[in-house]
Amino acid sequence: MIKILDDILSYREMCDAENTQTMQRGMNYRMNPTYSVFLMSQKPNAPYSDSVHNDGVTIEYEGHDLAKNYTVNPKHEDQPEKLPSGKITQNGLFIKAVDEYKSNKSKPEIVKVYEKIQEGVWSLKGFFNLIDYKIVNDGKRNVFRFILKLSDRIENFNNQNLKLTHTRLIPSQIKKDVWKRDQGRCVLCDESKNLHFDHDLPFSKGGTSLLVNNVRLLCAKCNLKKSDKIE
Repeated sequence: MIKILDDILSYREMCDAENTQTMQRGMNYRMNPTYSVFLMSQKPNAPYSDSVHNDGVTIEYEGHDLAKNYTVNPKHEDQPEKLPSGKITQNGLFIKAVDEYKSNKSKPEIVKVYEKIQEGVWSLKGFFNLIDYKIVNDGKRNVFRFILKLSDRIENFNNQNLKLTHTRLIPSQIKKDVWKRDQGRCVLCDESKNLHFDHDLPFSKGGTSLLVNNVRLLCAKCNLKKSDKIE
């Protein structure tokens, strides 16, 4: 079975996967006709406060600021739902999607989430249902926080029938430590492309995502060979 959660991609591979030359904006409503895209980061110096909840399947994603200019410091301004011109922002588009879902007018918006691991290295978290949002004060201004739950839907993405199989998310610090330990290469064949974070003891058999010694880097070929067998 194809596993897409926590696939390791270069920036170029991520852009190619989304059929675009560059990806600079964090929030991308309907970047694909069947889903939207969020780029997240849990790094200490990240411009926004994104996090994975303790349940391991919920992401809290901060909305985005006004564009920076010579007269406005966006970190001192409330995050906008609309611009002064009346144009709806990316925040507003996702707020509308949540409101329509909560009023039973539509299914939850599907959001494909990538996480920045380090410069030029990204991790595909998987596909999530956008189920809620809230407005919180960060001490200076009001910001949006979008709530996403890991999806187990079967969707026809990129013309391939993929069952989106999910385990608990591997924490960012664990992934950073594993990447450093394994030197960005498959531990079985030394391949440096198409890498995945893999549970040594599968999650389905009681393995944990919280210990570095139970997570390793495998290439796609070795990962598929392993399947759910305990080596």
